[in-house]
Amino acid sequence: MKKVTSFLLMNLGALFVALNVHFFLSPNSLATGGVSGMSIVLNSLFPSMSIGFFMVIVNIVLFALGVAFLGFQFGTKTVYTSFALSGYVWLLDWLVPVSAPLSDDILIQLIIGQCIAAIGMAIVFNQRASTGGTDIIAMIINKYFRIEIGRAVLFSDLAVALSSVLLFGPQIGMYAFFGVILNGLMIDYTLQQFNANKEVVIISQKSDLIRAFIVGELGCGATIHSAKGAFNYEQKEVITTILGRKDLSRLKNFVGSQDEKAFITVHSMNEILGQNFKRLA
Repeated sequence: MKKVTSFLLMNLGALFVALNVHFFLSPNSLATGGVSGMSIVLNSLFPSMSIGFFMVIVNIVLFALGVAFLGFQFGTKTVYTSFALSGYVWLLDWLVPVSAPLSDDILIQLIIGQCIAAIGMAIVFNQRASTGGTDIIAMIINKYFRIEIGRAVLFSDLAVALSSVLLFGPQIGMYAFFGVILNGLMIDYTLQQFNANKEVVIISQKSDLIRAFIVGELGCGATIHSAKGAFNYEQKEVITTILGRKDLSRLKNFVGSQDEKAFITVHSMNEILGQNFKRLA
């Protein structure tokens, strides 16, 4: 069942990205990096061929380069998702052809489109996959020039955006540059919302009851530390646990009902690895 769910989510994420490419980027000639950006540039040079077709060809070329320079380092999920994205763009171009931008305001189309794509990319990343593309170029650059993967991805995407300056003019090119930056920010923000776990630290006289509630009712783990107060050197127990939003709300209500003098701090977590969370490798 998990594999079926993961498969459906990968397709949903790829579809969201394809919607951005077809309805927002392509009609405005916004080459905001990646395989889609390369394909928009190629489509402007060879308009008789669709963007979806170019995405398939570019993906094949990039995977061939990846195998030649890196070996077989690509997961089957990434290979599938990259070609699924190309297929969805091709299908949308056939089913719902778009001959002109949806509005005269390029900026609002860029923002809405990149928000939709960021949700799709976050869904794909959550399934431990990616849409391939410039990630492969970045891995090659990283191997031979020792440039960090994140910077290499940015450089390759900016190079695609630069080509749009030469083909479509400085105004479209500046929007494309902005789109590259916006895309990275939106993906990071969306991933944080998908993985919105909080670290909760609790100091209470009813620590035994709270620990039992966390383990028994919430089904979560916790760590207990011994601590000493700074004013009167009183021995205390400090409970640390990591919870999602729903469980955090239940825990706060329970602690409030048991100990009104309890001290609770809540910290946002950027990334959690190991145990029942994201795998380390």
